[in-house]
Amino acid sequence: MLSAFRTSADGLLRYAVSGTLADRIAEQVGHNVSTAERRSWERSLTVLGQDLADAGLGQVEVLVEYQLPLTSKRIDVMLAGTHPKTAEDSYVVVELKQWSQAESYEESDRLVLVEHARGPRLHPGVQVGDYCEYLTDFLGVLAHRRSPIVGAAYLHNAVDRDVNDLFLRRPTEQSRIFTKQRRGQFLDYLRTHLAPGSGAAAADRLLTSSVRPSKHLLSYAAAELKERSHFTLLDEQRLAYELVLHAVERARAADRKSVVVVSGGPGSGKSVIALSVLGELARQQRSVMHATGSRSFTQTLRRYAGKGSTRLKNLFGYFNSFMSAERNGLDVLICDEAHRIRETSVNRFTPKAKRDKSRPQIDELIAAARVPVFLLDEHQVVKPGELGSVDVISAYAKQLDLDVEVVSLHDQFRCGGSEEYEQWVLGLLGLDGGKPSIWTGDGRFDLRLAESPEEMEAFLRAKQAAGETARMSAGYCWPWSDPRPDDSLVPDVQIGGWSRPWNVKSDRSVGDAPGSAYWATDPNGFGQVGCVYTAQGFEYEWSGVIVGPDLVAREGRLVTQRTESKDPAFRSRKQLSDFEADRLIRNTYKVLMTRGMRGTLLYSTDPETREYLASLVQAHRGLETVYEATAP
Repeated sequence: MLSAFRTSADGLLRYAVSGTLADRIAEQVGHNVSTAERRSWERSLTVLGQDLADAGLGQVEVLVEYQLPLTSKRIDVMLAGTHPKTAEDSYVVVELKQWSQAESYEESDRLVLVEHARGPRLHPGVQVGDYCEYLTDFLGVLAHRRSPIVGAAYLHNAVDRDVNDLFLRRPTEQSRIFTKQRRGQFLDYLRTHLAPGSGAAAADRLLTSSVRPSKHLLSYAAAELKERSHFTLLDEQRLAYELVLHAVERARAADRKSVVVVSGGPGSGKSVIALSVLGELARQQRSVMHATGSRSFTQTLRRYAGKGSTRLKNLFGYFNSFMSAERNGLDVLICDEAHRIRETSVNRFTPKAKRDKSRPQIDELIAAARVPVFLLDEHQVVKPGELGSVDVISAYAKQLDLDVEVVSLHDQFRCGGSEEYEQWVLGLLGLDGGKPSIWTGDGRFDLRLAESPEEMEAFLRAKQAAGETARMSAGYCWPWSDPRPDDSLVPDVQIGGWSRPWNVKSDRSVGDAPGSAYWATDPNGFGQVGCVYTAQGFEYEWSGVIVGPDLVAREGRLVTQRTESKDPAFRSRKQLSDFEADRLIRNTYKVLMTRGMRGTLLYSTDPETREYLASLVQAHRGLETVYEATAP
């Protein structure tokens, strides 16, 4: 069931007049509501309610703060009813803006400057059009319909002359713009798409619609680069995309470098933005490359996005590939997973001549392109020496007197679009100042506890057999052996009588087990335990996480035990302090716990920690009935 505050148009107006509208919406939406948000509801929805009444559409269903499927993003209003000509279900997206004045941003028809707001905003027509496209892609009730949904932005405080630039962009039925000066046209628009009768049945069908799974990033990457975008970018995602493209045009016209930094949590769309930008610039014949600090992620992108094309494979490199790069030799360098930027690019394979001339890796990356783009999540720093952050990158760019644009992605597209689950993980691990809380379920993401690794594996195996992707990962708390002479893996991860091997160390397959770069995407990756370095950057529908003895509950709180880690990087206290080790261990489990798109299973090797987790997870206490029911 998709989430929204629901009432009829007449009901909306009654709540508004009685002064209870904001309270009712806040109660339904269920998140912390600011004073500004309440004020916005009271002002804008009162206007819309009166307009619907004046249009004779009092029985149309109004869905306020409607949550888009598979995301945490909410749109202002969805109207549901029947079409006056066809009598079929009809839906109208309405984005309400209280803007009084807006103008084009540097002659762009997709970015605007708004009075009293800092920085450029997305054109409201682009914003509402993206919502319509996204809903068409993901809701089964809208599939295979000729005109499934329309949309409009309503600037009910503005007159035409103060937002005249907005009309320079040609509108579609999914991106109309109305002001208070065009109120009559807005009422006609509503009457064109909605009949006066009840919209309750249409709203029922929308809210209970099947949701098609999100398009897997890698499956569509090749077509993304060769043909056209398969991804719908929303709000801050689209803003980041447009800012990069705009920065490229500006750099060419003004002969000046600029830096774009995109920050967001797991599943917020960073890699989708990266591939969308890469595809568009490649089609424009711009010199562009994609780079990461992850061998697994880069190799997998080369395999899927570059399939069948040496030229496309060459678009994907590593952060340490730019030590000798020509300054500004690229138009754009897209640095994905930029939290993995290291102090220098020097490693044991670096020739001595280059070692002597080494400079900060961030300097190499910024120097390589006219527009370097950094996409990062500061809570995914899991290895000593990784230093990519918004502050570090921004400060370095400003030292070079470069313009810096920073975009924050606040919404969640992984973990079933559940912001609540991501916040629960942050609180559990004590990150961002959060505190542990009890998980009772939110209807969007499935969190379960396993009583044993055998139970966890059986549950995941049933999901895998049913056609869903599932993987098991763990903290680095067991030794990691090389393959045996007979080309088999050593079952290093031993818990009681249960044991399984780690994923393959190298990119070469060992028996049926895929190389490390493909553990998360090859079906034969099931059966090996993944570590954070192979899981990071990927997603699968069901994630099993074994919490090892490096993170245990003692006296009612989680503490780290660095001596239990088998990661060689954790051995020296001179190179890595206890404080730094504590943060890296917590970040590691944050990464592992946020790989799942549908659900996560947790198991701790420590009895006291299992009891502690059981006190915090109050939903789905047993797995037996679930995996028995789903087993083939």
